[in-house]
Amino acid sequence: MMLRVEIDSYSYSEKTILENLHFKLQAGEHLSVLGESGCGKSTLLHLIYGLLQLEKGAIFYNEKKLLGPANSLIPGEPFMKLVAQEFNIMPFTTVAENLGSHLSRLDEATDEKRIDQLLEAVEMEDFKNVLVKNLSGGQKQRVALAKALANEPKILLLDEPFSNIDVFRKNKLQRKIYSYLKEKNIGCITATHDSNEALAFSDQILMLKNGREEMMGTPEYIYKNVATEYQAGFFGEANLLPQSLESKEVSGGKTIVFPHQLSISTEKTNFEIIIKNSFFKGSHYLIEADFNGETVFFTNLLPIKKGEVHCLKISDNA
Repeated sequence: MMLRVEIDSYSYSEKTILENLHFKLQAGEHLSVLGESGCGKSTLLHLIYGLLQLEKGAIFYNEKKLLGPANSLIPGEPFMKLVAQEFNIMPFTTVAENLGSHLSRLDEATDEKRIDQLLEAVEMEDFKNVLVKNLSGGQKQRVALAKALANEPKILLLDEPFSNIDVFRKNKLQRKIYSYLKEKNIGCITATHDSNEALAFSDQILMLKNGREEMMGTPEYIYKNVATEYQAGFFGEANLLPQSLESKEVSGGKTIVFPHQLSISTEKTNFEIIIKNSFFKGSHYLIEADFNGETVFFTNLLPIKKGEVHCLKISDNA
């Protein structure tokens, strides 16, 4: 075991921010905390790191209880690094000097090699001698990431770490950073609202709603077991459909069905829709349709003319 978090409750100005959160993080494991803005993701990271005092609950590292800022001259645990949304970088020094400030400075050649490794990890080799104040927001975010990795922490806490980075660079950078953490056996907790990132790179996902655990499990488990509009809302245009469409049994309940689980039926069904729009998505079209006054979405290889009437079917693995 590595990190154990047991939060009974945490309140700020009499408002409860987090409640009844209990989970573990093993060495080298990546946990994504998925939730909408204001659900308590950043507060959770700040509690774990030791910037906020946890009165009702406890956080342990290898069975040693972490005492928090009330018992520390310098808030924050030395074996952890937090990359917050406010970057902890020095604007009037170069990128290399920022990274070097976290190294030993006992061996200049070794430090220089380490700086080059870190710059390569975040794809900032060409900006080594550039003043940080002259960088873009996304570039500053990458410097903050590299700086946090300088001394290879045991646990890395990331708060929306790729929010300012261009889409064309983000995917490659995510692959490099999370592969690097696995290689170095660094545990990681990422606060994010990006479900694609959480699904692709996590070992476990903790979904929060109003500071409470909504779901927790592997990415596969989370995706296959969404049961409410809130849960499904992280994964695109999900459809809330009558359960009676899935079986012949009469039921007043609802079920979540994703667009890729719906397709046009060659046979007549009770799932008759009228086409409203076709949106090109590259490998397919997302089709918007009307079903008894409700909007439904499904995928199709080709666009479909507005106003056409079709019947849909739900795939067996829905």
